[in-house]
Amino acid sequence: MTNPATPELRPANTHFSSGPCSKRPGWSLEALSDAALGRSHRAKVGKSKLKQAIDLTREVLEVPADYRIGIVPASDTGAVEMALWSLLGSRGVDMVAWESFGSGWVSDVVKELKLPDTRKFVADYGKLVDFSKVDFDRDVVFTWNGTTSGVRVPNADFIPADREGLTICDATSAAFAQDLDFTKLDVVTFSWQKVLGGEGAHGILILSPRAVERLESYEPSWPLPKIFRMTKGGKIIEGIFQGETINTPSMLCVEDYIDALNWAKSLGGLKALIARADANAQAIHDFVEKTDWIANLAIEPATQSNTSVCLKIIDPEVSALDVAGQDAFAKGMVALLEKQVVAHDIGAYRDAPSGFRIWAGATIETSDIEALMPWFDWAFSTQKATLSQAAA
Repeated sequence: MTNPATPELRPANTHFSSGPCSKRPGWSLEALSDAALGRSHRAKVGKSKLKQAIDLTREVLEVPADYRIGIVPASDTGAVEMALWSLLGSRGVDMVAWESFGSGWVSDVVKELKLPDTRKFVADYGKLVDFSKVDFDRDVVFTWNGTTSGVRVPNADFIPADREGLTICDATSAAFAQDLDFTKLDVVTFSWQKVLGGEGAHGILILSPRAVERLESYEPSWPLPKIFRMTKGGKIIEGIFQGETINTPSMLCVEDYIDALNWAKSLGGLKALIARADANAQAIHDFVEKTDWIANLAIEPATQSNTSVCLKIIDPEVSALDVAGQDAFAKGMVALLEKQVVAHDIGAYRDAPSGFRIWAGATIETSDIEALMPWFDWAFSTQKATLSQAAA
């Protein structure tokens, strides 16, 4: 069997990582020339930049005026942990997961916080949990978009408006690409390294008035480290949500985030960002629809992500291989695409089934997704030829 010819067209931008994600189109270091470098983040200029980042977040993400927004340490992970350790424990909690990061939050609550009244609802990769079994009079923790499975909730209709508990939502690969219904969400977390292509290590924590009320009326029985503390004397520390960060942020990263937010505004804001992600994901879905060897990992179309699009190989010959063989086949394709310099960092997450994960968020151009798809066919055919030669 001869190896297939390589496609003529190549993506102009080959960065399809699911985090940190590709920078915005046209980005350069010169865009960050106004960064407050060498200055204290507590100086007037530092506070001003941090407040600007918070205000732009509210504007672009369309966060309600009475919700508080804070920049916190340790990326989305830090933001989620702050919420879990500070808010949970006053009532029962339902932990919901359908991929590795959500499962990590389940593990933290069960094994580290050891909350006795905890229920777990876990679905396999590719599926969504049945939310009809979840009790929203309890606190509920879930991810909006499963980054490592490509499965998302289609909307917030499953959350009752008259709930008694808090909803804590990890929205790190959904914010700025999917329509978050803040009226149904009490805590929202994300990292700007995802849809806006920012640098790592910083998280965003958004609190509803109900979440603030919980912080001010409930004190956990366990000690909280300094970077988790959001109250003092029974009152929320308002400075955190005005740009007075708990620890020292990178002002270069803050400037980069401001640049990305201004870019988002120039496009038309949230609706434009969602439209770009939708178009990118659709280009992948169109390829999958007409290609018989590949499928979306998310089984139900309504739950398929428009950011972290996860794919699996369904070719009968490859599917007949053992798990190690399937994994090697997919990794071989990833290596071929990287060697050809057409796609970087598109392998499935280490805990996920073997396959691919292509970032389709707003900083990606649809033309680059469209140029990448024929290369998938080429890589698959090349790997199949290698498999046939080995079998012979």
